[in-house]
Amino acid sequence: MVGTPKSMVLLLGSCVAAIAAVGSVFELSSGVPQLGSLTTSVILALSIPLGVFLFFAAVKDAQMNQE
Repeated sequence: MVGTPKSMVLLLGSCVAAIAAVGSVFELSSGVPQLGSLTTSVILALSIPLGVFLFFAAVKDAQMNQE
């Protein structure tokens, strides 16, 4: 299945958000996050729902534009 340009951009955003979430978890588990605990926690709290939303939006867009 080939996606549309819109779904590919949404999927790329989802991947970036997932990478940010994983990086934040590692930073918080290290004990001394480089950006500080509050900033890293905010990034984690925002990136998880954003990643899930963008993923489902990409899947929905790709399904709607199937031939």
